[in-house]
Amino acid sequence: MSESVNVFALVGEADPTDPPGFRARMARFGPSIGAEQLGASVYLLDPGEAICPYHYEFPDEEWLVVLEGNPTVRDPDGEHVLEPGDLVVFREGPEGAHRVSNGADRPGPARVMMLSTKSATAVCVYPDSDKVGVWPLGKLFKLGDAVDYFDGEV
Repeated sequence: MSESVNVFALVGEADPTDPPGFRARMARFGPSIGAEQLGASVYLLDPGEAICPYHYEFPDEEWLVVLEGNPTVRDPDGEHVLEPGDLVVFREGPEGAHRVSNGADRPGPARVMMLSTKSATAVCVYPDSDKVGVWPLGKLFKLGDAVDYFDGEV
């Protein structure tokens, strides 16, 4: 049997450089169980915190599994409050746009597990802030800075 992990025992840590509202505690565990094609993380969201800004990805697909609490998912159809046991798939592209948060009015934390494909060429678009993340380069750019294909070539 390969390695195992109890997703209810994982706590993780928040990144102290993240701004308030985005200080979810994250525990990545995919590599520790030998995963090579899928990423896997558990997030613990205190009330008022989110995993990350509203976004969608190319070419990766993500799955959200609610383990505890009642997190809110924002997607192109609006906001939806989830409950333990709910499973949501975020497909690649704009139709899979999402933000996972735990409302400030919630009585306690929400624990969710995210699974995703792991593409070496992942690109992430943030429609609310008009940004694109080109993860192989480790860079974020404003979409409004787009240039012509031959700009600087001729």
